Order: sequence, then C-alpha cells, then structure tokens
Amino acid sequence: MSQLKALKIRVTLFCILVGIVLATVAVVSDHWAVLSPQVEHHNTTCEAAHFGLWRICTKTIVMSDSKDKSCGPITLPGEKNCSYFRHFNPGESSEIFEVTTQKEYSISAAAIGIFSLAFLIMGTLCVLLSFRKKRDYLLRPASMFYAFAGLCIFVSVEVMRQSVKRMIDSEDTVWIEYYYSWSFACACAAFVLLFLGGLALLIFSLPRMPQNPWESCMDAEPEH
Repeated sequence: MSQLKALKIRVTLFCILVGIVLATVAVVSDHWAVLSPQVEHHNTTCEAAHFGLWRICTKTIVMSDSKDKSCGPITLPGEKNCSYFRHFNPGESSEIFEVTTQKEYSISAAAIGIFSLAFLIMGTLCVLLSFRKKRDYLLRPASMFYAFAGLCIFVSVEVMRQSVKRMIDSEDTVWIEYYYSWSFACACAAFVLLFLGGLALLIFSLPRMPQNPWESCMDAEPEH
C-alpha cells in the first residue's frame, strides 16, 4: 500500500471514528426532541419534556411574566423526572409517553439504533484485524458495515421525526411546540460521516485498477 493511499485511509478512518462517537452519544442520550405545552397563565408552572430512544424526561418549570405562550426553554431550572419507556422497563412509570406517542415508533427507532451499534462494532473489529495482521482486504467489509450503520442511524432519525410530528398533530396530546435538540444533531452528523466515510473507505481500499490495456488486475500492487 502506497503512503498516499495509507494517508487517505487514515484520514477516512478518523472521520469514521468521529461518526462512531456521535452515533453512540445519540443512541444513549435522551435529547432528541423537546416538547412544550401551551401556557395560558404566566407566573405559574408548566411541564416541558425531552426524550430519546429509551426514556423521557419531564421538567416542571416556573414561568416568568413573558409574552411567550410556550413552556421553556428546557434549560430553565426546575424539578426533573426521568423514566424509561414502559415497554422497555415495565416497572417504570411513563404514562406521559403512553399518551403522547406511539409504542411502535419508539420500539422501531430503538431497535434500528441497536442495529447501527452492532454494525459499528463489526466494522471496528474488521479494521483492528486489518491493522494487526496486515490484511488490507478486511477494510472492504468494514467500510460496508460503517455505511450500513449510517443508514440505520438515518432511518432512526426519520422514525423519530415522524413520531414527533404525530405527537404534535394528535388531539390527545398537550404539546403544541417542539424542536430537535443536540442528540438529533449528533445522529444527523453521524449519518453523514459514517455513510460517506464508509463509501470513501471502500473506494480507497480497492486494489489499483489496470491503467494500460496490456495490464491486468494481477499486475496491481500486492496486498499484505
């Protein structure tokens, strides 16, 4: 492997490493979306919520005299209460989730998030084996695992987006406003880095193609 090619692979793997960190943070955190109800009277308390793939957290916020009719921002001080979704932990109390969102959406997004982490683990194992035993061909399956992980993250993002949209549109909920938080941004960035990084790694790890009509693939530089 030439020095230029090795440098390209190292830079690509660094970008993929950043994507792995962002994907892991997104899956385990609970700041994908922030929901707030309408506030009719100020100088009272309201209850905002933020949630992720596994649990929902509500926060009781004391509203000051303001023209804003939404509850928040979520960064204001208040009493916080977090609970795992009931279908993941039957012993936990999560009535708010049972009323405000659909169980199928949450289970689907969480399951796809687990698949993405599994693909990341398999891809990382292939990369480590390729470096340790000088088997460059293992970078190709690793690149596909990383690209698949990126696609899974993208599907989780879309499922979460549809879940939030249906919560806001539902007449059975008190939420009127929402915005996507930093976990959602981490997931979007992870998708870009993992998917594009996986494709780039696949291209860089391929053997050199024949450059002249009389050459064959057997003439390409050997792999260890």
